[in-house]
Amino acid sequence: MEPKTSSSNFIKNIMIEDLESGKVKEVVTRFPPEPNGYLHIGHAKSICINFELADEFKGRTNLRFDDTNPVKEDIEYVESIKRDVQWLGFEWDGLFFASNYFGEMYERALVLIRKGLAYVDDQTADQIRETRGTLTSPGQDSPYRNRSVEENLDLFARMRDGEFPDGSKVLRAKIDMASGNINMRDPVLYRVLHAHHHNTGDKWCIYPMYAFAHPLEDAIEGVTHSLCTVEFEDQRPFYDWIVRECEMPSTPHQYEFGRLNLTNTVMSKRKLKLLVDEKAVDGWDDPRMPTISGLRRKGYTPESIRSFCRELGVSKGSGVIDERALEYYVREDLKLKAPRTMAVANPLKVVITNYPEGQTEWLDAENNSENPELGHRQVPFSREIYIEQDDFMENPPAKYFRLFPGNEVRLKHAYFIKCEEVVKGPDGNVVELRCTYDPETKSGTGFTGRKVKGTIHWVEASQAVPAEFRLYEPLIKDEAEDDGQSFLEHINPNSLEVLNGFVEPGMKESAGGEKFQFFRHGYFNVDPKHSKPGHPVFNRIVSLKSSFEV
Repeated sequence: MEPKTSSSNFIKNIMIEDLESGKVKEVVTRFPPEPNGYLHIGHAKSICINFELADEFKGRTNLRFDDTNPVKEDIEYVESIKRDVQWLGFEWDGLFFASNYFGEMYERALVLIRKGLAYVDDQTADQIRETRGTLTSPGQDSPYRNRSVEENLDLFARMRDGEFPDGSKVLRAKIDMASGNINMRDPVLYRVLHAHHHNTGDKWCIYPMYAFAHPLEDAIEGVTHSLCTVEFEDQRPFYDWIVRECEMPSTPHQYEFGRLNLTNTVMSKRKLKLLVDEKAVDGWDDPRMPTISGLRRKGYTPESIRSFCRELGVSKGSGVIDERALEYYVREDLKLKAPRTMAVANPLKVVITNYPEGQTEWLDAENNSENPELGHRQVPFSREIYIEQDDFMENPPAKYFRLFPGNEVRLKHAYFIKCEEVVKGPDGNVVELRCTYDPETKSGTGFTGRKVKGTIHWVEASQAVPAEFRLYEPLIKDEAEDDGQSFLEHINPNSLEVLNGFVEPGMKESAGGEKFQFFRHGYFNVDPKHSKPGHPVFNRIVSLKSSFEV
């Protein structure tokens, strides 16, 4: 992995102070996803921050699954998360599941009950919500708030033993219903939920709430710096309360940084799942999705994503980042790595009438003019080739330098050709061009007799490999997310364009994940999901140029 930036940020400064003061002996962070969906680019930022900061101080980072809600979790998500973290280039020091701590969490809840700091509430979820109060008015005490310690212990044990139906009782913290921080108004700690868990099976029928479980997990694992996004800032007092009142031997501290949002997409796992469930996309790994698996399938490299996340830095501020910033980094990463080849996405047949029939010659072509180490390849050339339809115009405007009747252009790596005749079909559309070539103008021979202003790419017809090209635009037309499901109404109907054309014969057996720069088209990735032997499918990663500057 490439060297990490040494730039300063407020969390790094805190870690330096904690180590120098002796507050901590070792930096321990964790990446704690809930296994209820696939990771997205926002998670990539968190992964990079947690792993790279700990690594910089020779500390440790755990991968921990916050699997406290069996209704929404699945082993598929667990495996996808592990795969994504490793693909990004990181290895965890410990692999943990919150569910493995359910026994200790239950014991810590008993500690709270015995201290008079937790009680069993019979109110419904709606009743609890209605009596919680607002930002300007205090909440109302539950009628069950003053149950005795003995009664609470008995009821909580019976909840654990499966005596009560779902939703009939909860365990709540007993803090302050008049607190200015709504998160401190007797939050729910446990709920009754008779559901099969992917890790613990049917052992438990009560499950801890995320806000109760998360600080306990950090404390159990000896996490020193619990890093999360700013929407959890108001939860920090409750986080500290849990660690303190549950009498945890280790005391982690929570620090918040700004979350990542990208234009023209959604960054909510719930909404991303809705896109998948409604079949608006081709699964979680659809190249239009902001998921790490979608970016990988589209052709993004782990290096480009890490560089992007580092450039964002670590701060309290949250904002919407132009997606073109992410595109910039993959261009920068691929410009010296990707071989430059020729592909024709909208083919137009060209017959070179003065080229010998039945003859094929092999021309030398460099793979990347900026990186000689990628070497050269041989491409076939014969009487019949394909060019792009938009590289020809019958009645061109001024300063159009590509092919038109009577004009001469250079074929990349080959010869000058001149358009002599236009062949049209019954509908009046151009179906074929008849051209002549000048054998004295072969590339690499040093020909200086005359110059042409246009150079176009091509693919030899007899050995051309049929290929599918998938061109992508932003999935969401509007930048702003909607609160409900109405964001589905803003899906861009033109987010995917599929073209059928040809590539050079050397690309026939291209493997999924191979990346190329196609002359004038952009950077493309061989789709690992839909490519078939002899018929590759190419996803466009990015175009060659952008007006965006970093």
